[in-house]
Amino acid sequence: MSTGMSATIPLNELSIAEAGRRLRAGTLTSAALTQHALSRIAALDPLLNSFVLVTGERALGDAERADRELKAGLDRGPLHGIPYALKDIYATAGIRTTCHSKLLIDNVPAEDCVVEAKFRAGGAVLLGKLATHEFAFGGPSFDLPFPPARNPWNLDHFTGGSSSGSGAAVAAGLVRTAMGSDTGGSIRGPAFYCGTVGLKPTYGLVSRRGVFPLSYTLDHCGPLAGTVEDTALTMQVIAGYDALDPASAQVPIPDFSGEIGRDLAGIKLAYPRSFFATQAGISPEVVASLDAAVEELTKLGADVEEVTLPDFELFNACGRVILVAEAYAIHEQDLLSRPLDYARYTYQRMMVGATLSAADLVQALRLRRELSAAVNAGILGTFDAIVTANGLTPAPRFDEFPPDAPPKLTLQTIPFNVSGNPALAIPTGFSKSGLPLGMQIVGRPFDEPTVLRIGAAYEAAAGWIGKRPALEPLGAV
Repeated sequence: MSTGMSATIPLNELSIAEAGRRLRAGTLTSAALTQHALSRIAALDPLLNSFVLVTGERALGDAERADRELKAGLDRGPLHGIPYALKDIYATAGIRTTCHSKLLIDNVPAEDCVVEAKFRAGGAVLLGKLATHEFAFGGPSFDLPFPPARNPWNLDHFTGGSSSGSGAAVAAGLVRTAMGSDTGGSIRGPAFYCGTVGLKPTYGLVSRRGVFPLSYTLDHCGPLAGTVEDTALTMQVIAGYDALDPASAQVPIPDFSGEIGRDLAGIKLAYPRSFFATQAGISPEVVASLDAAVEELTKLGADVEEVTLPDFELFNACGRVILVAEAYAIHEQDLLSRPLDYARYTYQRMMVGATLSAADLVQALRLRRELSAAVNAGILGTFDAIVTANGLTPAPRFDEFPPDAPPKLTLQTIPFNVSGNPALAIPTGFSKSGLPLGMQIVGRPFDEPTVLRIGAAYEAAAGWIGKRPALEPLGAV
């Protein structure tokens, strides 16, 4: 069946590059790829709750147009004819965009956000909108219009927040690439917990215009994807300067895939082992997995040296003060006039902003400069990248979260929101309980190609790329 399955690989396992080659060769249609994805969503998403809205009619229309254009010789780029999905904070013209919240349950934007406009211009196929935490904050709440997404590796476990639906959908093979956002780790956390690749690009590299803000100076937009190459190809479509986004950086857009396939000879990696290994509650399996990954990177030719970063709690306190202050500023009017329309976790987290003083924020902004200098001048002035933990433990269970207070998560991602550096989450194996483990690779500002090169070399050598969760679909796909 030439359009349904290859000789050995189900359509949902095809990489974006391989699917693109077949689309251009005429041995696969976008319509077949899209229908297969929609069938998987219908069969599996009732278990996962990763989608809050499936745009089936739009997807089939996008696919038919992509097939017509490719047949006519019009090639819009690496995602032409490829299905994707968006976290439901990305504005989509004429399509409901709720931020997973009662406050925006009937919100239908008149215009696309910039990222969605770029996907459209690139000929990609929109499958739908994905679950998040309310306004990309809060937590895995059960007092919202939609249930929280569940982890495909074990449905009793958390997906990570707030790009929860993106992590679950990619890990389950419902889509090859999905957009998330990352303010304190919300791309890298779900990638870590769900065993996918996820990239927080350099601050300002991807426009945030039309994406509902959480924290103006910490928000980053980026993809979660099945492989490092899929991540790179997605970045090629969505990156670019936007004069109407005040944070957008006017820099040349690189070839994100250009370094993929190169070995690591001459690459210098910093390994701040004490940054995570001395933290209370660290899982020995996480430490062992990171040590093994660093050993693999050394075998691949990298020169790895242990270094010391400022204490994690300094980064955490700095980032949390800025995040909560800016989130409160955005939501103040609704928090005061419609408090009961927020989920309990969201309200509790955001209202902390009402207690912060101007002095608190000023001190956090001053500390941010020092911490950014420690990362960029202190470490990345000498090294090409930093390899460190995404989090201290594998994905927790839902029933471990307290009902009356927001959970304290053990992610170690916020330091690189504070510094703004590109950071790639990549799987490094599995715990004894079968949950994913992973690391993050942090690079110099706007040096995503080197970060992706390192990630791709590790990915190819480590062999985790083909591992998928065993989910029992409700119907044949």
